[in-house]
Amino acid sequence: MSVQDIPEPYSGVPITFDQSWHENLQSRLDRGGPWDDVRLLRLSLQAEQAGLVTHFEELQCLKHLSAVQPMPHQVDTAHKVLFEMRGRAILADEVGLGKTIEAGLILKEYLIRGLVRKVLILVPASLVLQWVRELNQKFGIPAIAQKKEHSWQSDIVVASMDTAKRDPHKDILHGGVYDLVIVDEAHKLKNKKTTNYQFMLGLRKKYCLLLTATPVQNNLDELFNLITLLKPGQLGKQNEFAANFVVDKRKPKNEDALRGELSKVMIRNRRSDGQLDFTKRIVRNIPLELSEEEKALYDGVTTFVKEQYTAAGGDLNSLFSLITLQREVCSSRDAVFVTLVNLSKKLAPDSPLRDKIWELVHTIKAIKANTKAEKTFELIQSIDPGEKVIIFTEYRATQESLLKYFRDRGMSAVPYSGNMNRGKKDWMMDLFRGRAQVMIATEAGGEGINLQFCHHMINFDLPWNPMRVEQRIGRVHRLGQKNDVKIYNLSTVGTIEEHILNLLHEKINMFEMVIGGLDVILERLEKQGSLEKSIYKILLEADNEEQIKQGVESLASSMIAIKEELESSQEEGNSAPPVQELLGGS
Repeated sequence: MSVQDIPEPYSGVPITFDQSWHENLQSRLDRGGPWDDVRLLRLSLQAEQAGLVTHFEELQCLKHLSAVQPMPHQVDTAHKVLFEMRGRAILADEVGLGKTIEAGLILKEYLIRGLVRKVLILVPASLVLQWVRELNQKFGIPAIAQKKEHSWQSDIVVASMDTAKRDPHKDILHGGVYDLVIVDEAHKLKNKKTTNYQFMLGLRKKYCLLLTATPVQNNLDELFNLITLLKPGQLGKQNEFAANFVVDKRKPKNEDALRGELSKVMIRNRRSDGQLDFTKRIVRNIPLELSEEEKALYDGVTTFVKEQYTAAGGDLNSLFSLITLQREVCSSRDAVFVTLVNLSKKLAPDSPLRDKIWELVHTIKAIKANTKAEKTFELIQSIDPGEKVIIFTEYRATQESLLKYFRDRGMSAVPYSGNMNRGKKDWMMDLFRGRAQVMIATEAGGEGINLQFCHHMINFDLPWNPMRVEQRIGRVHRLGQKNDVKIYNLSTVGTIEEHILNLLHEKINMFEMVIGGLDVILERLEKQGSLEKSIYKILLEADNEEQIKQGVESLASSMIAIKEELESSQEEGNSAPPVQELLGGS
């Protein structure tokens, strides 16, 4: 049959072939072809290469970060948690090394890989909005702050531990299943009898990160509890752990084996480990001469406390309020006044102590000068108005009196304290960052806040625990700080405060020492009792200034001896047994 003999379709329409694609291709070829732009070709190749995964353990999240440049130790930590620890780890870096960044990297990586969708992040109330901002701005992670009950339905929620463990929230969270749970300031979980610990036990989770700069302070049970919460059975049962690794609560045995077990679940980066670029600390100690009336109050309080100490047979544990009084008298008359009034209310109307308390109250009323406040005001005036200043005090009464003192003299300052709710803390921080030159923070309020935008810090009063001083400094002197940090320590001459500053600065040089050295020194020293109690006993048992000085000198000698022993041990490559040293580096 010839072509002409093929019958046409029933419709009567002849068969035709569309060859326009060929004509279009020919015209493009005549112009040089669709492949003639080398720049487009290179861009196409780069796009393909960027999407390639060269090996399974490559971190994909690093290609998706534009607002943050992780440090090498942070990338290494994230990699180790993801591929060696299988997403369950304690991030125990020292203060200021960026545990939040490490947690953000891990979370981002899991999200990109599709291994995580439902995430719960539990932090102190003061840090909720800080975490939300960091995750959104630095990592592009759409986290929200928990506000109402329905917020729990969101995929990535940041909430305070205190809210989460309360009804009805607790039942909602225990009824769900989470791909990843992150807990900041996780040292608050170390006691398994607390509601925090019991709440965490009830959460169902696939991956878990616990963040804390102090995973163990007092005894090895704390370490066991944290690791059991993270990976049950990692250290065996409680009695097995005690038999294998514990001599007494503070002294481990089989250190190498225990350190090996810890390395499977814990990463601790220290400032002294790597080549981290920290700015300098410039310390200025400012001695202050009290007015006659202020010195009379200090002497009166010290005599009063000594009398009660003697009457109690030297039992410090029964004198908590009075010991607080002794510390407050180095801070402000206002702090002393509040404590005295509260003490008076607890006494019977005919108690002979009431007369002594009201004698001290009358001494307070006679005080006209405010030596510390005056010097602080003068210091701030000497600083460039464009530079921020953070003032730390241990007491709210001191904070309030300072705020009033500044306000009366036309200086704007904002408070920051632990009793504020989440919204007010965030508002105060925004005011400090944007408008006010000065923030006055209490110890409780200062926990966890990041103040890299501020590089002037005034210790209005000094804690008697050096670690708490270091934690204050760590709020300002941390990764991201671009300026040298200037630390001003106020110290009243002729008081215990003068001796404590001499101990911390002149004797052990703690203001320049990295925290990794300090925590080990304190761990060794406090086997016989806490440093704070040692200072109290020196003060209360001394008959004169010379005996106080000798007592503090003896304490300093013990700390220096430990420091030198540690340095010698490190030079010889020996490992040492105290609890903190078990943590080692990463």
